[in-house]
Amino acid sequence: MKTKLMAVTVAAILGFPGVGYATLSKEERKTEQDRISSAYKAAKENCKGMKGNAKDICMAEAKGAQKVAKAELDARDKGTAKEQANVRIAKAEAEYGVAKEKCDDLKGNDKDVCNKDAKAALTRAKSEAKVSKEAAAASKDAKERVAEARKDARQDTQQADYKAARERCDSLSGDAKDRCQKEVKDRFGK
Repeated sequence: MKTKLMAVTVAAILGFPGVGYATLSKEERKTEQDRISSAYKAAKENCKGMKGNAKDICMAEAKGAQKVAKAELDARDKGTAKEQANVRIAKAEAEYGVAKEKCDDLKGNDKDVCNKDAKAALTRAKSEAKVSKEAAAASKDAKERVAEARKDARQDTQQADYKAARERCDSLSGDAKDRCQKEVKDRFGK
């Protein structure tokens, strides 16, 4: 019960408002780093009265919360897909650290199963983070390809319209044809 309360307290202390993608100033970043450090020290202090594995679990929760908070700060500051993936990885590693400590309370096969389950959850979370990072990169690449395709399509369309307009001018003769060709060149910037 104490560890759950501790986890909620640490989460509340380290919680951030919504993730923004604006770069933080040096002062804002320093303030956030100081806040994270203070919250970690307070969480460690709360663990001092505990003994045995309960203390180990408490410390794992404090360290995990600190790592997650630092990753979230980097994500807030940089706003890249890589940093977002790092947040997911930090959360997974924090959960893994706590789970490993909780497994220490077990014995024999139960302990082995607990450790394997924790490792599987870590591997799954890291894989999902990698996939989301790659998906974001692919999305960016796709947007760039779409923009390039649109640019090419505009150029091709403009070229086709220019040729069609010139062809219409060819049906005329004399001054009318010259005026028409000049208007076409002016309109298409040729």
